[in-house]
Amino acid sequence: MVLTSVLVLTGFDWAFYEATRSALWHPLVWTAGIGGFFVPVLVPLGLYLVGETRRDDRLMRIAGRVAQAVVIASLLTILYKAFTGRLEPDFMYMVGIDDISREFNVGFLRHGIFWGWPSSHAAVASAGALVLVRLVRMRLVTIAACAYALIVCVGAAVGFHWLSDVVAGAILGTLVGIVVSKDADLLK
Repeated sequence: MVLTSVLVLTGFDWAFYEATRSALWHPLVWTAGIGGFFVPVLVPLGLYLVGETRRDDRLMRIAGRVAQAVVIASLLTILYKAFTGRLEPDFMYMVGIDDISREFNVGFLRHGIFWGWPSSHAAVASAGALVLVRLVRMRLVTIAACAYALIVCVGAAVGFHWLSDVVAGAILGTLVGIVVSKDADLLK
């Protein structure tokens, strides 16, 4: 919350928005949007199915933990969004737009639960990636999970969220990932 306040009140959110409006970012934005929606569902499902096929209880438990992190991060961001109601930036262009980076509609369901602060994409990607990194402990998985989370966070920040939304979502997701994977020794 403090970091969001600093980014908003100093004008950094708006400056970042103005500096990153370009059609060059659109492929990354679309990748983050679509990947941020499907990957958190497909990865735990795929891990579970592979674990089931191989009769690998540990892999199925890891899939369950990733799914748990994704669901918790999603629910927490929905809860926050239900009360903060932050207006989202226009990610396609910026022609004639006023600085709305400081606009929050605080109250219950004053701007829906799918847009705004904190970023669900960033929270879910960070939570799922951290659980995978902490529980699988393989170099390739670590690289892929971190790359995925970075792509989603950067794509969301230069596209459909304010930078502070993404930072808050990544912090929230990281905390969820730490808690969900905390007793990783139990999965051995």
